[in-house]
Amino acid sequence: MKRALLFSLPVWGLLAWVLLASAALAGHVETFDPGRLKSTDSTLKVKVGDTAPDFTLPSIKGGTVSLSDYRGKKNVVLSFVPAAWTPICSDQWPGYNLALDMFHGLGAEVIGISEDNIPSQAMWVKAMHGLDFPVLSDFWPHGKAAGALGILRSDGMAERAIVIIDKQGVIRYIDVHDINSRPDLGGIIHELEKLAR
Repeated sequence: MKRALLFSLPVWGLLAWVLLASAALAGHVETFDPGRLKSTDSTLKVKVGDTAPDFTLPSIKGGTVSLSDYRGKKNVVLSFVPAAWTPICSDQWPGYNLALDMFHGLGAEVIGISEDNIPSQAMWVKAMHGLDFPVLSDFWPHGKAAGALGILRSDGMAERAIVIIDKQGVIRYIDVHDINSRPDLGGIIHELEKLAR
């Protein structure tokens, strides 16, 4: 408990810095504003305690990545975002990139997923000055990974969702967030701290 508390105190200051820095970085990316969208538009098919459905998706760095690649090795933070080149998405992932040391220090890997195709994702990530975590395309078969979780919206985009999966492949946390706002980074770190105890 003491260790977790000591770790948490400096984390909040760092989180504030990460949020400010990510907002500054995102301000340099030309984005498309989709306007206010329906908060959520899907029905979850999984719950905390379920084994996460496996997937294999193409990466912008070439090759494929499977969720099962991390089984027995790392906790995984799946970050589904609705669409490349949109303001909140272009702010969210750079923040996670700045906080990667915290994620890795808690034994976790971040994996970013959207329904966009690889060329669009690759150019978007380049515009954000690169990301040091895997970015995967759920474009084809369209929305298969998001659909298996029950977070594929009726318009073909994924929800803005965070799914934390432990080393055994069990879902430990789900946040299907209001698509119009960014999930709280501090809350994600808090959930990973619980797994690290």
